[in-house]
Amino acid sequence: MRRSVITTVILALSLSLIVGSIAIAQDPEALAKESEAYCKTTAKDAPTQPEAIVARVEAACAVLSSEGTAAFPKFKGDGSEFLFDGTYIWIHSLDDATMLMHPIKYKMEGNKYIGLKDKKGKRFFVAMNKLVKAQESGWVEYFWPKPGTDEIVRKISYVKGCKTADGVDVVLGCGIYNGDEAALAALEIN
Repeated sequence: MRRSVITTVILALSLSLIVGSIAIAQDPEALAKESEAYCKTTAKDAPTQPEAIVARVEAACAVLSSEGTAAFPKFKGDGSEFLFDGTYIWIHSLDDATMLMHPIKYKMEGNKYIGLKDKKGKRFFVAMNKLVKAQESGWVEYFWPKPGTDEIVRKISYVKGCKTADGVDVVLGCGIYNGDEAALAALEIN
């Protein structure tokens, strides 16, 4: 009798954990908050190196090239390898800068940002897409809120064009908020 009560309690706890995980996966706001909180925990005092950003974007492109847009959930949530060093990877369309996946700002998804300007007037999605069309990848500077704050800061983002397994031309981007100034100075920044 005691064993069946313990088994029942364990099953009930397991079920509640599964249901809780499903609820977070179905609630975009909760998932965005989870992603943002996890992203903040990955921030470090040491400057993010550009090579780390490039390597993670390359890995993300490999995932999308083999799994397609069905892999978008891998870019969100606690423990995602694409939330790192206090930053994240986002994905927008190459044709019109429609945000396809943003792990922290889920309300951006489905919206076109081709005309969006930063605080200095730069249409940075235009710059990103133009760079990807011309060179396939590169670095773009603009001003954007730092994760977990409302503070608008200089952000240097690496963008790369990628074709998903389901044939969608996308731009993957990932920015540096705390870069090493000497390493950033060596980059060709648009």
